[in-house]
Amino acid sequence: MSRSTTGEILRLAWPVMASQALLNGTGLVDRMMIGRLSEAGSAAIPLAAVGYAHQLFFLIHSTLVAVGLACVALMARAIGSGDPDRARRAFAASIQVSFGVTSAYVLLILLGGERLLEALGAEPAVIRIAVPYLRVTVSSALMLSVTMICESALRANRDPRTPMWIAGGVAIVKLSLNALLIFGLLGAPRLELFGAALATALSHGFGLAIFVLVLVRTPRRTPTSLRGRDLARGSPVVRDVFRIAIPGIAERVVLNLGLLAYFWVLSRWYGTLEVAAYTVGIALLNFSWIPGTGYAQACATVVGQSLGAQAPDEAMSAGRRATRLALGTAVPLGLLCAVYRIPLARLFTEDAAVIGALGPFMLVLALGQPFLQLHFALGGAHRGAGDTWTPLLAAILGNWGCRIPLAIFFAGWLELDVVWVWMALVADHVMRAAFLGISFASGRWSERSAASAA
Repeated sequence: MSRSTTGEILRLAWPVMASQALLNGTGLVDRMMIGRLSEAGSAAIPLAAVGYAHQLFFLIHSTLVAVGLACVALMARAIGSGDPDRARRAFAASIQVSFGVTSAYVLLILLGGERLLEALGAEPAVIRIAVPYLRVTVSSALMLSVTMICESALRANRDPRTPMWIAGGVAIVKLSLNALLIFGLLGAPRLELFGAALATALSHGFGLAIFVLVLVRTPRRTPTSLRGRDLARGSPVVRDVFRIAIPGIAERVVLNLGLLAYFWVLSRWYGTLEVAAYTVGIALLNFSWIPGTGYAQACATVVGQSLGAQAPDEAMSAGRRATRLALGTAVPLGLLCAVYRIPLARLFTEDAAVIGALGPFMLVLALGQPFLQLHFALGGAHRGAGDTWTPLLAAILGNWGCRIPLAIFFAGWLELDVVWVWMALVADHVMRAAFLGISFASGRWSERSAASAA
């Protein structure tokens, strides 16, 4: 790969990483604040409530990620071939699909949220405070369904900095409102967990308003110059969005059903303490996704535009460089998780039991870093080419071929310590990295993309 292309990946990747760092850093601080709440002398109950609610919210969020990746693939291909009108149609169609799918999710969870929490094994004390939190955060996803597609569209047009600055503003609003509404500072009502949910909804509204302002001020002939009338009319590109997004959505459903099943294993054979530890640990896990996410997004953009310009060799080279860069960050990140696992846990809570339960999870997180970073970058190369089926198959094999069967075997059959259930996570990431690596090396992902574009 040329130096210029390597530099382009880094230029596109670092604002995505910064945006993800803001998003996940906000989530970490959110957990820290909630970890200072307590009921019956334990921080485990509010933390577990957030953990259960976020398993359901994450189903929506990850589906939006899948539609956003379809948006990037279609827009990048159109931009690379010099067709801004088609790029705008892909943008509008992606918002239509995103909002429609999210509306269905929101309705389902609002009607059956309490029963879903019960099915996951949440205790009554946890459900009591989780349900109001869940209803507000899930409803706010309707605004998120628009803003996440706007982020994807700007990144497809090689503008990752605008979403980064907006993410910074959203983080400031979220954490400021958190401090006011959770703890009742400066005369605000002390709403505790419900205050955290309300702060999330208001910060999403702020982000949506800023994105609308950016789009309105964009010159009309550019790929991201979306207007209200573009959203009101039907578009044949909707079929293309669905064609690429459906495997991605299925992948996210597979992943989230796997997470829910994993959560059920913890609830069924261990209990609230391990669920609370996992709630904190998953926030740190999400933070460790940042490098891989950045390289994946940058790789998807470069691959899509390269294939649109009929340059498959550049697309293959972009994938190789992105994987090398991602692996280069995995070792120091893993060492950070391992060496500073106890200080990191203490940032979230003073509860000694939760801290003790979190330590082994952090060691497992460190061990899985190379495989996690690798499958993120390889997945980005496939999705940038419009191949969302291969990542779906990798997710099925990783979650339902490794993680869940091993977790049930270790917990229910062998009755081993929870650390063995954590180790099932590593097996998941190893399987996905191996499957995507073999597919990437074969080159068939770019050939399928060329055939579908013909």
